[in-house]
Amino acid sequence: MAQPVIHLRQRSSALSCGGAHRSPLEAHQVPVEFQCRSGYCGACRLRLLAGEVKYHQEPLAFVGRGEILPCCCLPVDDIELEL
Repeated sequence: MAQPVIHLRQRSSALSCGGAHRSPLEAHQVPVEFQCRSGYCGACRLRLLAGEVKYHQEPLAFVGRGEILPCCCLPVDDIELEL
């Protein structure tokens, strides 16, 4: 099964999610504000334009419709994000 791909709208680029133990965005050095890395603070909040993610455990920070906390989730399938 192919690894999900993260598409970044502003950069017109695609990132592989292959086996990183941290956020794929952080692994690819995409400038996103990471503070708690556990879904507590919400500092890393991004807009999810397409696709679906799953959380390791439900984040404590509020996550609105069409938003994700990339510090504590992984794509289920290909996703598109707005930075």
